[in-house]
Amino acid sequence: MSDVTATSRSLRGFSLTSFRAKFVLVVGGAVLVDLLLAGGIALWNVNRLSTNAMQEVGLGLEKANIEYLQNYIGTTVERTDLLLDRYHAEVSGLAGSMQTVMDNPALAEKLGQELQADGKVTTALTYNQAGNWWQNLPGEASAVTVWGYLLDENKQPTPEALKTVRESAVFDLFGPSFLSAGPPKLQMYYIGPRQNPILRSTPYNDQGSVFDKVYPGHNETNWWDFYFPGLYETWQSWLATPAERPVDSKITMLSPYLDGITGKIIVSFFQPLMTPDRKDLNGIVGVDLTLDQLADIVKSVKIAETGFAFLTMSNGNVLAVTEQGEKTLGVKINNESGFDRRLAHSDQAAIASLAMPSSAETVITRLSLKENGVDVPYVVLLKQLEAENLYTGQVPVTREVMSLGFMVPEHEIYASLIAAKQGISDETRQVVTWQIGTVILSLLVVLSAVFAISGRITAGLRALADAAQRLQNKDYSVRVAIPARDEVAAVGVAFNRMAEEISYHTENLENLVNERTKALETANGEISALNRKLKSENLRLGAELDVARQIQMMVLPRRDELDEIKGIDVSGYMEPADEVGGDYFDVLHDERRMKVGIGDVTGHGLESGVLMLMVQSVARALQEQGDENPREFLEVLNRAVFKNIQRTKTDKHLSLAFLDYSDRKMTLSGQHEEVLVLRDNDEVERIDTVDLGFPIGLESDIGPFIATHEFPFDTGDVIVLHTDGVTEAESPGGELFGFDRLCESAKKRRRETADEIKDGIIADLMAHIGTQKIHDDITLVVMKHR
Repeated sequence: MSDVTATSRSLRGFSLTSFRAKFVLVVGGAVLVDLLLAGGIALWNVNRLSTNAMQEVGLGLEKANIEYLQNYIGTTVERTDLLLDRYHAEVSGLAGSMQTVMDNPALAEKLGQELQADGKVTTALTYNQAGNWWQNLPGEASAVTVWGYLLDENKQPTPEALKTVRESAVFDLFGPSFLSAGPPKLQMYYIGPRQNPILRSTPYNDQGSVFDKVYPGHNETNWWDFYFPGLYETWQSWLATPAERPVDSKITMLSPYLDGITGKIIVSFFQPLMTPDRKDLNGIVGVDLTLDQLADIVKSVKIAETGFAFLTMSNGNVLAVTEQGEKTLGVKINNESGFDRRLAHSDQAAIASLAMPSSAETVITRLSLKENGVDVPYVVLLKQLEAENLYTGQVPVTREVMSLGFMVPEHEIYASLIAAKQGISDETRQVVTWQIGTVILSLLVVLSAVFAISGRITAGLRALADAAQRLQNKDYSVRVAIPARDEVAAVGVAFNRMAEEISYHTENLENLVNERTKALETANGEISALNRKLKSENLRLGAELDVARQIQMMVLPRRDELDEIKGIDVSGYMEPADEVGGDYFDVLHDERRMKVGIGDVTGHGLESGVLMLMVQSVARALQEQGDENPREFLEVLNRAVFKNIQRTKTDKHLSLAFLDYSDRKMTLSGQHEEVLVLRDNDEVERIDTVDLGFPIGLESDIGPFIATHEFPFDTGDVIVLHTDGVTEAESPGGELFGFDRLCESAKKRRRETADEIKDGIIADLMAHIGTQKIHDDITLVVMKHR
């Protein structure tokens, strides 16, 4: 009792050893720590939210800016492609108009004579003794020149040259119209074939004198050999073999060059004309346009304050750019070698090493340029235009893909982002200031409240301390009477209940321990029995699945069986998605015929595998019975499977197709995936089977739906069969393997054996799948005619 008395005395005062002092110190300290911790967390959260907000806003604005630039450059590329397409259309339109007349030589000759007689086109040529060429006088719709090497010993144009002049007279009707229509053009012209390369151009210009001045010696060598060595022969080769063209277009673009007539840097587009029998060329038509006309689109691009666009060839030669953009890129024109303004010659190292895009996707690059001794970050976007056939002055003609570039300083394109971040930062500082003030005020209020209520709390605690001392002395009858209804009173109620439970459990502890021990023993016994039962069931199911899988794999065609087939090289592959798959393939053959079947049961697992075995058994029995009619074969097989499905009460069915080979022909029947046929001459056929049958097991009679498709299968031909587990296999990014990839994989290995083709396709398929889970059974069959 002396301890209790001492404790009671310490609780009545406010000495440093009193409970009240300790309560105030402990609770006050706890509240102080709590407030400081909560305030600190709140401040940290505010700062974190501010940082996250700036990051989210930054990412959003950056994404929006990049998407804006990507959309902008995409539309600008479309505009540039459209402009070039319009020039192509003008050249093609002029070529088509002249080709229509030239396809009828008699009409061309007569029309030329009539037009000359009528005085509406070039009628008279005048000899230039100094230049040794003939040319019409000014005032005509076009200038026409007959060069010195087309003159006879009397300095007169040869009959063949004059014939070409007459036949091309229709140019004076078509040329000016096409020149004035559509986008601006510098000039349009016609150049005769190799044997008579006269020159017609509109609008009229003194081309003979200009050419003598700018191109000395040109009048002594055939036009095509002097200006465009090898180009005419290239067009002749394309005429015989169109597939040789780098780009599937009749139009050829020339590299930019300095025009001798206008003194401007121009770009030309040529389209050959053909003789009526389409066996040789009959000259060309062309159009010239200045780089200024292309630069109009580039200069119209406005990005922020100083951003600009530029048009460049694949070698980095900049065709069009603003003056300020040229300075930023650090490039300038070198006309000594024609037209050279390549990025590789830039005085900015980052620009000199800038790579052109290799695909149609927009390429985004960030780099820094030195400006007044300071590194300035830039964003550069590059996007390809449509491809052109390009002649650079020597053969071969190459595939040229120009690119459009956007360039803008980062601080301009992200100006709104910088302003948004500054606003968030200012608001964050204001919130932090208010938060600190709130924490200080809360701390003062809480400490005052703690001190005020500590006296009331200690009164109840004294009673609890006395009762606890009595309980310690094993007086289990003690109870606490606290009149208040606060938390201390709740502690008193809990104390009283605890005292009752201690009293009860002390008296009944031994019985309670025995009861709990028996209950635990019973529960442990039940758990052990369930574990043994579960283990046994798992072993049984695992064994059954292993047996089913082994049976399924056993009935697949063996390698020695496939090697016995004469004339046909066959290879197959099947990989179930689960322990037991639902795919079917089999090769049934005897000395006279061969039947290859492939199918796919809905779903996979044990039930699908059993249905697959049913199909294999029925197909084998029908083959042994000698049923050679493909339609009857499928009808009987369907009836047998349909009845088994009804008996087993399953909802499974399958797609199924068969190929019957005989006398270098294949007969296809049944509905399944598309059949891929690769011919020895590199042709590719895709045969759709949707109209050749009906799913097996859905209806008892599918005879009306069954049809056959017969196609040749000869030496070197390859047939590829597959289930949808191949074409619908997904990459980690969710992209399907697809029929086109299957076709490309088989096509590039077409000359190899069936095993090598099959292994190559599976290797490509597994590389596509990568780490992605295989969701469906994979089956592939390859047949190659030896």
